[in-house]
Amino acid sequence: MAAKEIESLSFSLDPKSGVPYYKQVILQVEMAIADGRLVTGEQLPTVRSLAVDLKINPNTISRAYRELEIRGVVNTQQGTGTFISEKEIELSAVERERILASLTRDFIVKANSYGIDMDQVINYLQEMRENEPLKTKKRKD
Repeated sequence: MAAKEIESLSFSLDPKSGVPYYKQVILQVEMAIADGRLVTGEQLPTVRSLAVDLKINPNTISRAYRELEIRGVVNTQQGTGTFISEKEIELSAVERERILASLTRDFIVKANSYGIDMDQVINYLQEMRENEPLKTKKRKD
């Protein structure tokens, strides 16, 4: 399979989570592999470009990529880039629920601080789903 650069994956960092940035990058790559957004042979952004996009030190991205390589999740080819390996990643339902709980808990707390209750959030999310379906399907290419 010819390597291709990822287009649909966007990374984000949460400075308030208490999780180091390099671990957040690792988890996002692993989740993208587990749910099919990243497949074998796809190229990750360069260390420099991802660091610029996330506005963090390139050493942080280097650390994440090194850890992913140690785990066998990616292969780095000097001068060419970092590519998704053939290793399969599966996140358990419990792990996915833990991540979702963390994300939603923080969101709900913030919404409540603006006087928005959970029913309003749920109604808004349902409207969004009906009017602008989120891309949640696994890629098949």
